[in-house]
Amino acid sequence: MAARDAVEASLRRLGTDHIDLYYLHRVDPAVPIEESVGELGRLRDEGKIGGVGVSEASAAQIRAAHAVTPLTALQSEYSLWTREVEAEILPTTRALGIGFVGYSPLGRGFLAGTGPTEDHDRRRIHPRFEAEAVAANTRRRRTIEDVAERLHASPAQISLAWVLAKGVVPIPGTRHICHLEENWAANDLRLDAGTIDQLDAAFPHGTTFGDRYPAEQMKAVPPAPVAALA
Repeated sequence: MAARDAVEASLRRLGTDHIDLYYLHRVDPAVPIEESVGELGRLRDEGKIGGVGVSEASAAQIRAAHAVTPLTALQSEYSLWTREVEAEILPTTRALGIGFVGYSPLGRGFLAGTGPTEDHDRRRIHPRFEAEAVAANTRRRRTIEDVAERLHASPAQISLAWVLAKGVVPIPGTRHICHLEENWAANDLRLDAGTIDQLDAAFPHGTTFGDRYPAEQMKAVPPAPVAALA
């Protein structure tokens, strides 16, 4: 669907004439990002959207898009166990003054100590939730749990506070009010430099066991730069 058609359809579904922030949720490999973002820029000029965002774009794509239409935000996966963006993408957004929004900041629940419990849970097809990966990654999650115990917080709050300490806006998802309130309380948690270093050391770049998506879906996200795996 073309960018304009997608925006118009969203406006109709929402019953409004303006959307504050509209993302190009994935970069279409068949369409230059400058073309897609340029159309979003025209829709912004018409008052139909406010900020223009892109999701899961590479550093080069971010620069190309921003040169055509100034971007408000980039949304990409970011958490203790998904840190590849720190090599190129996060520095690029900061240099250009683009906000960074981190989705799955709790590692799809894993960093908070939860996993799939229902047969239809989509996480069951993710490599990081296979038995071998869970066993390997659980050992490093113990560091989060130790910090949480020391600071009288939950593992989820520690994981979110770490993302906030990196200057990134986390967007954790939940279906439960109690989890929403728990997540919100992470805003009041401040991690000192030593604690941040401890968490960093437990989750070095490129050491999380398993890809973050199944193979076919990995084609729709930027490849991890070599620098992130060093």
